[in-house]
Amino acid sequence: MKKKLIVIILLLLVVSIAGGALFTVREDQYACTVRFSKIIDTTGEAGIHFKVPYFDSVKYFSKATQFYDIPPSEVLTSDKQNMTVDCYILWKIADPKLFYQTLGTTAVAEQRLNALTYNELKTVMGTLAQADIINMEDGGKRNEIYENIATDVDALARTYGIQVEDVKIKQFDLPESNLNAVYNRMISERNQMAEKYTADGNYEASIIRNDVDKQVNIMVSDAKAKAAQLEAEGEGEYMRLLAEAYDTEDKKEFYEFNLALDALKKSLTGKEKTVILDGNSELAKILMGE
Repeated sequence: MKKKLIVIILLLLVVSIAGGALFTVREDQYACTVRFSKIIDTTGEAGIHFKVPYFDSVKYFSKATQFYDIPPSEVLTSDKQNMTVDCYILWKIADPKLFYQTLGTTAVAEQRLNALTYNELKTVMGTLAQADIINMEDGGKRNEIYENIATDVDALARTYGIQVEDVKIKQFDLPESNLNAVYNRMISERNQMAEKYTADGNYEASIIRNDVDKQVNIMVSDAKAKAAQLEAEGEGEYMRLLAEAYDTEDKKEFYEFNLALDALKKSLTGKEKTVILDGNSELAKILMGE
């Protein structure tokens, strides 16, 4: 009976030791074998691995790219203006052994990345004026700034076994105390630009109107002069034709008679049909049958 009990205990001990000697690593993990707070082995190979039971422990770290949203922080521009920068960082563990030795946990790593990124942002933003940052419309220039920040932060983070893949600024903003002043300045600048455009437009319009008025006056003057000339030429031709048509005494008398008849006809257009003529007039003599 005692032998059976001893065998059972030995079997349980063997199973316990065997179970403690094995550990598994997933494909998205690093595993660091730690003995008395010292790393004795690091692996990123997926599968079953061995360690010394009761003496060794295993620390797991993710291989995946991790997202860290850095809390907004204030930086000082080159013209001594405060701005709030909101950004995020993409990072991953490149050297798990160095990461464990220098930082140990993801929480500590994020704190260190926060400090590194803030210092780099403070340095870069310190070379730019606030107006340049607010009016930055060139996407290529912004991307160049992001790449430089990411490169510099990555170089510093390598000493902790971290690879920084990207740093992106989500938003530049102004501290609450500066918002109204900056907005008022922007409104004033836009109003000045609008007034300048309006003044320039009015000036150009006045030049165009004056030129058009001048051209119109010249055209009207020329047209009136031409009309007067044509009218004079027409009257001269008319008088010439009359002179040719009534160049004898008989023709002259006939012309005068026609004029008298026209005058009589015009005088009889109203309701009154009485005409008073001088008895010595030719028209009166003709009407009286003399």
